[in-house]
Amino acid sequence: MKKEKRSNDSVHDALSCDDILCDILLWLPPESVFKLIIVSKRWLYCICSYAFRRSYLKRWKVSSQLLGFFVCNSLYLGRPRGGLRRGKSEPALPLLSTSKEGDDLKYSGILKQLGYFIDSSNGILLCGRHPKTYYVWDPITKQKHQLPRPRVYFEELCMAFIVEDSPDDTMCYKVIRAKCETRLDEVNNVTIETYYSKTRTWCYSTLTCTSILSLCPWLVATVVRGAIHWFAVKGNIAIYNPEDEDRHIALIKLPGSFDFDERVLGESSEGHLQFGISCKSGMEIWILKTEQDGETSNCSSNTYGSSKWILRYKLNFKSTWKKNPKLMTTFSTCSKSKETQLLSFLTQNSESVYIRTGDNIFLCHLESKEIEVVHYDGRGSSILWDFSRVAPYFKPAWPYSSLCQNGQSTT
Repeated sequence: MKKEKRSNDSVHDALSCDDILCDILLWLPPESVFKLIIVSKRWLYCICSYAFRRSYLKRWKVSSQLLGFFVCNSLYLGRPRGGLRRGKSEPALPLLSTSKEGDDLKYSGILKQLGYFIDSSNGILLCGRHPKTYYVWDPITKQKHQLPRPRVYFEELCMAFIVEDSPDDTMCYKVIRAKCETRLDEVNNVTIETYYSKTRTWCYSTLTCTSILSLCPWLVATVVRGAIHWFAVKGNIAIYNPEDEDRHIALIKLPGSFDFDERVLGESSEGHLQFGISCKSGMEIWILKTEQDGETSNCSSNTYGSSKWILRYKLNFKSTWKKNPKLMTTFSTCSKSKETQLLSFLTQNSESVYIRTGDNIFLCHLESKEIEVVHYDGRGSSILWDFSRVAPYFKPAWPYSSLCQNGQSTT
């Protein structure tokens, strides 16, 4: 009896130590550890804390939840005077919801206050109206932050949005506006303006490149391991790391043919940049490997000199649809392979992509070539698909507690 009591006391003493508790929880898979937040306030605090989250994500891969797809019509971006105007019945920020939480967001009214969709990072939205007004909205705290007006006017621009982890769980981010030059034959630098949430100011700077370059306007960057990747003209990718002190921007040639209808960038499961293109016949998925493939630190712009593109998947749309006869019968337009297009990558995923045919969205598994239909609310919307960027909106599945942000006691 005494031995049993001493054993129970030892277990209680061990679980009373935060460090030991966290070490134990690190061995549990996500589907188990997330259920334990209801044990007590202390367990909730430990699991939701920045230190535990950072350690846990190094060991386990936690999937994000798809809330829906945001639609951004490129015809309204940088609209000249007398240009096409959005109709009053058309929402500025359409969301094709795929979940209950997406429905709640869509009908909450907050999207009407944010302007047009620009980008999202770690579930946080960047929206606004070029070139003066920008908002950042946190879906967890429901807080909207309006950025101060940029100090420099760019007639044509592209953007980047980076959300960083913060030890105190406050929202920490950077917004970068980059000028897009039309004088391609004489420019080898890029003017940018960066907003830091910590300083709450815009900072003006110039990036230099060893080659002549021009960024593609009205597009957003893909951020991989801290490095910003913009599409540039003449089939190039421009890469810039905000942590580089030399403010250098690298230029890399894209692989594959220039005969494409759609092209997208994303981050692979291993943390590499991946590039996808599609045309009438099919699609190709490429991976960019660099000298720092084995490292987890941020990539420097100077490390891409010996980079190499590797073709990972090449799919023919016609043969892929034949492997999915039920969907092909249900959605008759799928039989016309020329209407199928690559839509986007998933977050840190190399196994699947979103594709579109007509107003139907599908999830395509690249290895097995199996296709699943993605059901969404808003099918009757008047979307100009050929002129719109349709971006999946993922929210991190990690639990949140105000105890961590406010520093409240857990005892």
